[in-house]
Amino acid sequence: MIPTEADLADALTTAVRAAVMDLFRDNPGHTFYYITLTTPGEAFGPALSAWSYEALAQRTDADDVRYSYADSPFSIVGEEHLKPVRELFAARPEVFDIDDDASEAEFDLRLRAMETALHRLSDEGLFGVGEARAGVLVSLEVVPDDEENTVARARRLNPPGPALDAWLAYWA
Repeated sequence: MIPTEADLADALTTAVRAAVMDLFRDNPGHTFYYITLTTPGEAFGPALSAWSYEALAQRTDADDVRYSYADSPFSIVGEEHLKPVRELFAARPEVFDIDDDASEAEFDLRLRAMETALHRLSDEGLFGVGEARAGVLVSLEVVPDDEENTVARARRLNPPGPALDAWLAYWA
């Protein structure tokens, strides 16, 4: 049976919640300002990365890596939670193995499932509430960057506030 969009979103919600809770628990004293799911252009099951102010302060190239998922010491975390989700994604048709219209629909379905999971977790307060939430940029990035990374998804996933403003200014 092919997993549905709802199946993907449900599995991602559970996996990302567990991964982020582990990240927070295992790194006391860190204030995380950037938490992102990344996926390649094929929209495979995502990986989780994050940055904290404390980790960034250790870098001499902080301005260059502030929002680089790959350069963070918290890059690709929570794998034990996300691996089963990738198996669900792999059970769906591969984006580039189907005709163009179906490919675009499949890609959009996968990104919607990821975005739905992040919205649910934000609504739960996982990334903070009120001012604390406005200080955390939650992102869903297609790697390499696509146009949607810089505006549409970031605006949908984050409340107005300092984190979103800083991220938009960084990428402007």
